Amino acid sequence: MIRSRKEQTPFALGAYFTGGATNGDAWRAPEEDTDADIEFQRYSDYVAVLEKGRFDAIFLYDNVLPIPDPSLIARTPTLARWDTFTLLAALAVTSSHIGLIGTASTTFNEPYNIARRVASLDRLSGGRAGWNVVTATGGGENFNLASHVDHELRYERAQEFVDVVKGLWKTVEPDAFIRDKRSGEWLNATHVHPLNHKGRFFQVAGPLNAPPTIQRPPVVAQAGASGPGKELAARIGEIIYTAEYDINAGRDYRSDILDRAVRYGRDDRHIRILPGLAPIVALTESEAKAKFEHYLTYLDKADILRGLSFYASLGTDLSKWPDDRPVELHCVEETNSHKSRQSLIVDWIRKTHPTKEDILRTFTRGGHRLLVGTPASIVDEMEEWYQTGAADGFNIMFTSSPSGINDFVEMVIPELQRRKIMRSSYASRNLRENLIIPPT
Repeated sequence: MIRSRKEQTPFALGAYFTGGATNGDAWRAPEEDTDADIEFQRYSDYVAVLEKGRFDAIFLYDNVLPIPDPSLIARTPTLARWDTFTLLAALAVTSSHIGLIGTASTTFNEPYNIARRVASLDRLSGGRAGWNVVTATGGGENFNLASHVDHELRYERAQEFVDVVKGLWKTVEPDAFIRDKRSGEWLNATHVHPLNHKGRFFQVAGPLNAPPTIQRPPVVAQAGASGPGKELAARIGEIIYTAEYDINAGRDYRSDILDRAVRYGRDDRHIRILPGLAPIVALTESEAKAKFEHYLTYLDKADILRGLSFYASLGTDLSKWPDDRPVELHCVEETNSHKSRQSLIVDWIRKTHPTKEDILRTFTRGGHRLLVGTPASIVDEMEEWYQTGAADGFNIMFTSSPSGINDFVEMVIPELQRRKIMRSSYASRNLRENLIIPPT
């Protein structure tokens, strides 16, 4: 049943990047930037276009995976990437309105460091910082561990980690600093509150030695979709990234999250669920199809299929599957890393019996849905998901930079605005206020 817009949460739009900017699937295309991992101006230009399009936020994904055999990544721009919060700090002073959401793991960091880093970014950006909470899908070998931490344990640690970070953000009230030269009083000590947290995983005294945040608190994002991941999302997530490709599955996922959120005193005012979407758009269907075929010609198909096989932990190297046979997956062992992505891809393959070419025409390397069409047809799809409760907006994963960014802002954004789905101006320079998410 389609609900009226009055009953909808506000539409939100995010932009996804890695520390190397491009998603990497078709990096050899002539129009694709290949130096954004070393040239900051690329990112500054991308963000300027996204602000023109009134995007709510950019989201920088990150990982710290070990690479025991570098030859496996020799054909993909995987290795070099900016440190997430270093790049966002630079963008904070070259942009004015867009939210800046960075990824930081709860498995390989300490709460005090992350609380301080995000608080500093929030102050530097004038209230636009966000933290994407991940437990990390791998990387223990880079942090003095023999192997990756167990999935359940990672999420138990993450729950306490977030509590400590949010507690630290509250240890210094905004008006604590008096800075009165005449009296000699710099600080009102009654407005500073040591945390003195003692839990299963962390002991943190506080208070936080950082500028008080402008947002109270910075926005928290999360992307888990396994059982523990959804529980964490329902409890702490304000922006929730997903990879749902089917509208019915999207509705089920959103309903599940909101049902779980009730147990924590939360509802749809507090949560924006944004599925990933990789659009290829042109003014006519024939032009869009031609652009898509152009994109496909620059894919290293074997490498993309190997990457997807690894990312979804399929237990089968799709690149070695016969071209003319539908892909079959039988006994797929449950992974300790990308559980949710594994489930989505495995279910889709078992349901549709695709060939390798079908997979390449449906998903990016990371398992997100490709959508090809005109501005009207793409917005039709986005609007249906939004109006029927499958999404609160989308996280756009551009298939090329800068042309894909420009195409979306020049063609899709005006159509969203014409239908009054999306605003034509920012309401605030504060990310939380733009998303209309109440303070917590």
